[in-house]
Amino acid sequence: MSIHVITIDGPSGSGKGTLASKIAQHYGYYLLDSGALYRLLGLSLKNKGLLTSLDTRLTTCVDCALNLDIQFKSNTEDSSIQILLEGEDVSSIIRTEEVGAYASQIATIPELRAALLQRQHDFAQAPGLVADGRDMGTVVFPNAAAKIYLTASAQSRAERRVKQLQAIGLDAKIDAILANIEDRDRRDMERSVAPLKPAEDAYVIDSSSLNIDQVFQAMVEYIDSKLA
Repeated sequence: MSIHVITIDGPSGSGKGTLASKIAQHYGYYLLDSGALYRLLGLSLKNKGLLTSLDTRLTTCVDCALNLDIQFKSNTEDSSIQILLEGEDVSSIIRTEEVGAYASQIATIPELRAALLQRQHDFAQAPGLVADGRDMGTVVFPNAAAKIYLTASAQSRAERRVKQLQAIGLDAKIDAILANIEDRDRRDMERSVAPLKPAEDAYVIDSSSLNIDQVFQAMVEYIDSKLA
């Protein structure tokens, strides 16, 4: 049986996580939240006191990446994903802006990206995989059957992130969130290693004025045409 891979890339807050989960459920595929992998590694390194020693203790950090104890558990009721780090539910904490900054920091280090690359490849199992991230279609799965790049304006993404954080009981201020998103966009797009950009053959969707259902339908129509 061939293994179909669907990649969904895009900037932070574009809604790709929720949509990737819905697409995975729709097709009965496995799910990879690569952004969560980077956040999980960032949180683990922070907890171990290694985040401020990335240069001087790089070998130790790489070893941590290679042996990260993580689990993804899908919730079919609301398309959410329960994420466990060393047996602890960290689904909420890894979505904070602070942990997002950890992830963006380690994503600029080639050795750590390489350490996580094989683990991402291992998620590709029959009948298929939906891979959500920033370089799934350009670097990790360049031969994917269907590639989607989901984007939205920084303002709309900031508004969505505020609602997301408030929904889990966290305080959020739109100005700080917007500034953080714009800074992260710039860092992700300008980094020398695997910069954030659409794959040349990706289907680009701007979700600024679309709801989840509208984006989902557009994705399904595109994917069906590629898998036919």
